[in-house]
Amino acid sequence: MNQLNEAAIETDVVIVGAGPAGLFAVFELGLLDIKCHVIDILPRAGGQCSELYPEKPIYDIPGIPEVTGQGLTDNLLKQIAPFHPTYHFNEMVETLTSLGTPEKPSFRLTTDAGKVFLAKVVIVAAGGGSFQPKKPPIPTIEQYEGKSVFYAVRRMEDFRDRDVVIVGGGDSALDWTLNLQPIAKSLTLVHRRDAFRAAPHSVAAMQELVASGKIAFKLGQITQVEGADGQLVSALLKGNDGVEEKLSCHRLMPFFGLTMKLGPVAEWGLQLNENLIPVDTEKFETSHPGIFAVGDINYYPGKLKLILSGFHEGALAAQKAHRYIFPDKKLLFQYTTSSTNLQKKLGVS
Repeated sequence: MNQLNEAAIETDVVIVGAGPAGLFAVFELGLLDIKCHVIDILPRAGGQCSELYPEKPIYDIPGIPEVTGQGLTDNLLKQIAPFHPTYHFNEMVETLTSLGTPEKPSFRLTTDAGKVFLAKVVIVAAGGGSFQPKKPPIPTIEQYEGKSVFYAVRRMEDFRDRDVVIVGGGDSALDWTLNLQPIAKSLTLVHRRDAFRAAPHSVAAMQELVASGKIAFKLGQITQVEGADGQLVSALLKGNDGVEEKLSCHRLMPFFGLTMKLGPVAEWGLQLNENLIPVDTEKFETSHPGIFAVGDINYYPGKLKLILSGFHEGALAAQKAHRYIFPDKKLLFQYTTSSTNLQKKLGVS
C-alpha cells in the first residue's frame, strides 16, 4: 500500500449526502453489518429538511401523521445511532475515482478538506445537488447574513419580538409570514406585485392578516439596509410608485428561490439525465457498478420525489451493496420484528 493510501480513511461505504435518504441508508446498511462514513457539504445532518423547513410540518411520512423537518432528522439520527456512522460535515466530495472492476468495485474519493476515502461502495444521496439561496442585489447584505439576514428559519425564537421584513411571493415567503406573525413584534411582507406563486389558502390567510392590521403588505423592493455589527435596524423600501420608505427591520428574510448546482457529481463519469442520475429500479445502481443513487438525485420512469421513495431506494441499494462488500457471504433476509440478531444490533433485545 502506498503512502497516499495509508493516509486514507478506509470504509465499506461512503454516503454522499446526509439528508433523510442518506441517513436511512445508514440504517439499512447497518442491519447488514456494513460500516459507513457520511459526507455532507452542510454543517449538520438533515439536508433540505433541516435547511429549508426545519420547523415546518411534514405530513406524508408513513406512520407519522405530522413531524417537522428537524424532528424527522432527529428521529433518523436516533434510529441509526446503534451503527455508529462517522460524519464529515462542511465537506464536499470533489473527486471520485474507480480503482476496482465491475465485479469487485472500489473507489477513492477526495474532499475539499483534503480527506481521502477508500470505499467498496458509494451511495450518492445528494438531494437535488447543492442548493444555494438566490441573494437580493442589496449592497452590504453579506455582513448581516446569518446574524440578522436569513434565507431559512432554523430557530423561530430568533424572530420573537423583532421587527421582521419578509421579501418574496412564493410558498416560503407566505408560509413564514403566517408562522412568524404570532411571535414577531411587527411583520412586513414585501413583494414586487400583488400576485403570488404560493398556495391559495396561504395567500388568503395572509390577506386576512393584512385586513385586520396584524401585518403590513408593501408593493416594491428592498434596496438598502442599515445596521452595525451584523445587526439590522432598518431597510429601505422603494415602492412601485417610486416613493422610498424606511422600515424598522431587525430581521430580514429574502425568499428569492434557490439555485441548484449539481457540483462535482457531474464530473464523476456517471450517466446523467438533465442533472439527475439514472438508476435501475431493482437495486438503484447507476451506470457504474458499485455506485448507487437514492433520493431526489436519481431518475427512473415513474420517479416520485418523496422522502418515502428515498427510504425504499436505500433499502434495495443496501441489499446489492452487501454482495459487493461480502461476496462470499450469503445474505439472509430478516425482519426486525422477529430477528433477535437484528434486535441485538439495534440494542433492543
